[in-house]
Amino acid sequence: MKLYIKLAAICFSLALFVSCGNADDDVEFGVNGGGDLGLGKPVDDCLNLGDGELVLSIQDQYTTLPGKVSIFFKVSDTDGDPVPGLTANQFTIYEQGRNDECFSTISTTESFARISPNSQIFNNNTILVLDLSNSVLSSSMEELKTASASFVNNVMPVSDTESFKMAIYWFDGEDKLHVLNELTHVKQDLLNSIDGINANISNDPSTDLYGAVIKATDKAEKLLAASTTNDRIGAASVVIFTDGTDQASRYTQSAALKKVDNANKNIAFFSIGLGAEIDTDVLGKIGKTFSVFAGNKEQLETTFNDISFRVSEQANSFYLFEYCSPKRDGSGENNLAIQVKEGNRQGAVQTKFNAKGFTGGCE
Repeated sequence: MKLYIKLAAICFSLALFVSCGNADDDVEFGVNGGGDLGLGKPVDDCLNLGDGELVLSIQDQYTTLPGKVSIFFKVSDTDGDPVPGLTANQFTIYEQGRNDECFSTISTTESFARISPNSQIFNNNTILVLDLSNSVLSSSMEELKTASASFVNNVMPVSDTESFKMAIYWFDGEDKLHVLNELTHVKQDLLNSIDGINANISNDPSTDLYGAVIKATDKAEKLLAASTTNDRIGAASVVIFTDGTDQASRYTQSAALKKVDNANKNIAFFSIGLGAEIDTDVLGKIGKTFSVFAGNKEQLETTFNDISFRVSEQANSFYLFEYCSPKRDGSGENNLAIQVKEGNRQGAVQTKFNAKGFTGGCE
């Protein structure tokens, strides 16, 4: 983490920032409170890039002497769908100094531009919430266990890493979100806990869906706060499965939906519904990032796989892009624009950085 600890003076709040720095200051990450571009803004008209189909949302930015600029951002399309798998050669860097009328392109080769492993500074937490009310346990328990295990295998990396963690909770009619497995980076622990689900796990046959949504969101908020520290950035996903509607009536639908709507922008919400008794409209609002519905239990694994793909895409659409700037000490604040191209789609974002202390020799 030495690479990220001594940084340039920073004035940013996580998620999106516009900041500059002095390599003697510690990086601090806050909460993503900006708009679609984060702390970035639309690029200057002089670049003539036109309308973009991709959105670059800056999560953080900092500089490291002797001359490195690092940008942590998320890429999605205009519908909000994540765009994973981008490489350094798909990005174009533009800089504008105080003596430049417009931006000049910086060679990605000469600037040593690269996409670095975001696992170095990124924590991704997933909360899987399962409906284990009587209707599930009596009719689709084995199918749910198979589907949940498939979800874990798809979302968690092949090799255990502290950067990707998951917790599994379940609910029935009680006013409680039960723990099946606490947050962990060990995939096998999660699989073992799923295998241990049995027909006697629940004592209340009702369904406290809205309570589960509210409690799961609270847990995601706490996890996000804990994983977003002075040298790490966090994001979270909440995945809720149910085969019916709320029956316990402890909490209102409006309270549950308000909790989801007002949640931190770095929390993604997914929902999975099973059978004919679900309310697809409500589940669609709970799973505001993406929702999927299975008509019968035989389709459960397919729907869980679909959601796991979306969750993985969400996590893998965050990028740490770094390059060595030709700007040097004394140039002051400089404008920076990054453009990305993916097939026929493109998008760009603009921000600024301070080149205080910049010299040659950046790698």
